[in-house]
Amino acid sequence: MKKYLLIIKLALIGIFTNKVRAFLTMLGIIIGVSSVIAIISIGEGAQSLITGSIKSFGTDTLTVLPGASDESGPPASAFGIVITTLTNDDAKEIEKLPHVLTVTSYISGNGEIVYGSRSVLGNFTGVTADYETTENHDVIEGRFFTKQEERAANRVAVLGSEMKEELFPLTNPLGQKVRINDQTFTVIGVLESKGSQLARNFDNQVIVPLSAAQKILLGFQHVSLIRIKVDTEESVEVTKKRIEDLLIYRHEIKDRDDKDFSVRAVSQALDTFNSITLALSFFLAAIAAISLIVGGIGITNIMLMVVKERTREIGLRKALGAKPFHIKNQFLLEALVLTVIGGILGILAGVGLSVIAYFVINYMGYDWEFVVPLYSIVVSIGISGAIGIIFGTYPANKAAELNPIVAIRYE
Repeated sequence: MKKYLLIIKLALIGIFTNKVRAFLTMLGIIIGVSSVIAIISIGEGAQSLITGSIKSFGTDTLTVLPGASDESGPPASAFGIVITTLTNDDAKEIEKLPHVLTVTSYISGNGEIVYGSRSVLGNFTGVTADYETTENHDVIEGRFFTKQEERAANRVAVLGSEMKEELFPLTNPLGQKVRINDQTFTVIGVLESKGSQLARNFDNQVIVPLSAAQKILLGFQHVSLIRIKVDTEESVEVTKKRIEDLLIYRHEIKDRDDKDFSVRAVSQALDTFNSITLALSFFLAAIAAISLIVGGIGITNIMLMVVKERTREIGLRKALGAKPFHIKNQFLLEALVLTVIGGILGILAGVGLSVIAYFVINYMGYDWEFVVPLYSIVVSIGISGAIGIIFGTYPANKAAELNPIVAIRYE
């Protein structure tokens, strides 16, 4: 044990004696390890952000979209194809199924929203009266419209928090008239701030009754999606199957493969996004790890130079009784010390980059979580050591094979 500690001590002395050369030797390892650590950390943070965003939709909810698709792919409507087969009558029938608590139909559009001299180009969304419960999105000022107001296509509107600030920064909006594409609506409520989720900004919109959006603003009767809240997360799969059976019957579909709709659970989206972000993180980490190979080649070159510089020392040690495996172990340990120190410095640099990314992304307004998985640190140290052994083996063998007489005479 003392012998190996002495070799490590000699390796450290060599590193600190030639600081610049040692640093340049370790640079590839440092860059590779820090890149891997930073990418995995950012990938974990992105996965946490996306997971939180999806979960905020509720893992006890289902979404019906117009257009068929396979289980992993998006429906046709996601590509901008207008499909008119889904209606609010479908939603009313879904509401009668077991385990279903609330059902909300949606249709959306965009246009100019005006109050007095203030004008905003924004989105309006037509929904049915159970929107608050289905989306867990509460009114903080005024009230939401009732089912009677929705059925009567009343010209009432509920503002998102950002829309309220843009149109009514200093005025109480309740009871005020706004114009949506030149149609007048009375503001009856303001929703709590919910932020952006999956590229959808809940705060920068105007909510109106579905019937008013269809008849007054858009002029058609189909809906763009239906959201269903079920009683428990365990009931999601059975309810999904019942909804599919119901819509197949209502739409007179003869073959299940010819469905004109898609029923999706939030848990499906969660699994899909998790697998995508995990695969992407490891793919990027693998690319970053290429620099570790470059660092390993640098280790080989430097160790060959060290062997050449210390040829006479090797010859003298052999003349005094050192065996080839003693020489080999010495140079392997020196290469190992170099790469492990490089790996530790790379871990510190990677954590530093992750901290910077955490502060920058949070400053941009995202709820970013700082995560540096323990496995990434353990793996980085292990890979660094493996590179030292793999790329240090050839120089160590060269040193062990030197003829002691030739080595002593080497100039």
